[in-house]
Amino acid sequence: MNDRENRLRAARFENPERIPITFNVSAACWAHYPQNALQDLMAGHPLIFPGFEKQEGPVTPEYPPHARAGAPFTDSWGCVWETAENGITGTVVRHALSDWSRFAGYTPPSPAQQNGWGPIDWEAIRAQIAQDRREGRLARGGLRHGHTFLTLMYLRGYENLVFDMCDEDPRLDALIDVIEQFNLGLVRRCLDIGVDWMGYPEDLGMQQGPMLSPDQFRRYIKPSYRRLVAPARDAGCVIHMHSDGDIRALTPDLLDVGLDVVNLQDLVNGIDWIKDNLKGRVCVDLDIDRQRITRFGTPAQIERHIRHAVTTLGSARGGLMLHHGLYPGIPLDNIGALMDAMESYAGHFS
Repeated sequence: MNDRENRLRAARFENPERIPITFNVSAACWAHYPQNALQDLMAGHPLIFPGFEKQEGPVTPEYPPHARAGAPFTDSWGCVWETAENGITGTVVRHALSDWSRFAGYTPPSPAQQNGWGPIDWEAIRAQIAQDRREGRLARGGLRHGHTFLTLMYLRGYENLVFDMCDEDPRLDALIDVIEQFNLGLVRRCLDIGVDWMGYPEDLGMQQGPMLSPDQFRRYIKPSYRRLVAPARDAGCVIHMHSDGDIRALTPDLLDVGLDVVNLQDLVNGIDWIKDNLKGRVCVDLDIDRQRITRFGTPAQIERHIRHAVTTLGSARGGLMLHHGLYPGIPLDNIGALMDAMESYAGHFS
């Protein structure tokens, strides 16, 4: 069973061969860890990194413009970003629509040429999708991280946006429509290419609770989410949604939108809470801790954490995936222990 079929089966509760694993090594890692040691770890875990071959000479990742230190970057929407560290997404230092007076003459980006960050090459994406299909990988499409709520925040600023919602400013509805039409253009182009998996990544949570109230989410964000998801559902795509932070108060509405897979963090939401509220209802793409256990724990504690997650949330029917995004700061021994545990329990369903 190739990776594509296995992931689709896990997402659809159709008895996958193993628990799918995603382990993203961020570009920032290559400047923080001994590169040979990091490559050895990747080469030693072929289930997580199939086909990986060590590179001779230094690894020099290409940092995206919004993750390059030293110079401000202006995205497709006219928001200016800065970061202090290569490979780490920065923050908006100038909001394009911090003053509503700019909205009347504002020109949004075109989904034919832009993806929200910058220019997009649809023919290159078409070729990549075709190659992925030939090589047994998922044909993935998706919106940029922060496609709706966070884009509103980038444009207006968080405080302004919250006041807009509290004041029920009618201009906010107009701005949401502008963003939605752009995102719908991206969704339709992905579907035209023939993707079988659509991603809708957007952080909605803080360390405790969401960044907006459930009522605000239902009033301003959920209707747009529903319309963005609908064409992909109608096309038979798996619908994948990601959010960092504590999103427990929003999950009933998120599920109501029509998700197949939800990628949420383990500790801030709680593995037992996830079991009680999500297991069996939606495929859980479990985002493995980056704050506590993997950073400050021992290899034995990491192994126990992965075992607990899998035995609590796993099922032979499917409905569980494991995901980790590696960033600088986690000890190398702990990285190895995490990779070992994820591979070890990939075939353990409950």
